[in-house]
Amino acid sequence: MKIIADCAIPFLEDVLTPFAEVVRIAGKAITAADVRDADALIVRTRTRCDARLLAGSRVRMIATATIGFDHIDLGWCAAHGIRVTTAAGCNARGVLQWIGAALVHLARVQGWQPDGRTLGIVGVGHVGSLVKEYAEAWGFRVLCCDPPREERERLGFLPLEEVAAQADLLTFHTPLDETTRHLADERLLGMLRPDAVVINTSRGEVVDGEALVRSGHPCALDVWEHEPDLDPLLLRDALLATPHIAGYSAQGKANATALSVRTIGRYFGLSLGEWYPSNIAPSRPRAISWQELCDTIDDRFDIAAESRRLKENPEKFETIRNEYRYREEYF
Repeated sequence: MKIIADCAIPFLEDVLTPFAEVVRIAGKAITAADVRDADALIVRTRTRCDARLLAGSRVRMIATATIGFDHIDLGWCAAHGIRVTTAAGCNARGVLQWIGAALVHLARVQGWQPDGRTLGIVGVGHVGSLVKEYAEAWGFRVLCCDPPREERERLGFLPLEEVAAQADLLTFHTPLDETTRHLADERLLGMLRPDAVVINTSRGEVVDGEALVRSGHPCALDVWEHEPDLDPLLLRDALLATPHIAGYSAQGKANATALSVRTIGRYFGLSLGEWYPSNIAPSRPRAISWQELCDTIDDRFDIAAESRRLKENPEKFETIRNEYRYREEYF
């Protein structure tokens, strides 16, 4: 069998080669000719998986080593018998670490403590649930919005407009689909308090970048519309700007690759078991106080330095992202 894999996906070396021909290609460069005789793909968000790529191929499975799936035409794949799996939840603690670092930085530069701030969370899935748990422990007043979960589970989550009107910080953790594209539009941004901070680590298109610039709201962004071509005004005005690396922890990347490898192993009957990269220590979740977070986060993840790097070199967005040294999760 033959597997095409994005060359930026780590830890894949040798694990699949005893069972298949594995061809590593840059995600954006994968073509229909490359996949025509492939049985499976292991991709990231940089590979658009649709009819143009897949028609006429023998691909039976796509494993995306990402939590998002907006780069895959799920309807077309289902209609043509191609199974699609994601790595949902793989990097939740990595994103949590980014959020923690961002909150500490904002607290320092804006001069506040958690007990004086309301944090609004939009999307309470793998990441949003962790942010809620830790933010409440750190002392924030937390308000949550997740209409699909509220409809299913009746958890007392609030409407988006109500959360937006009360939030000092509004953080987005939703997938990207037609219901969430430009969820933060001019109308919603107009409901925010004048100094409310917009935080986005989900997908760039969840926030209308042009409307955000016009609104004048401070923001902390890891994801951008039209990546890697960033809006220069939005980049200039962002309090924090990073190149889509919020989930780039060693454990998050190991989880994503492991999930992809395991699903391919199960689907094709390969003897891979519950494989996990031997050189990465799995996450060991623990509680961390706000004070300990403030005392330790810079040594673990200097988010201000990462922001300066991107602001000074926006044309190197993809290079910075692809060469990023994965940080260790420590809570």
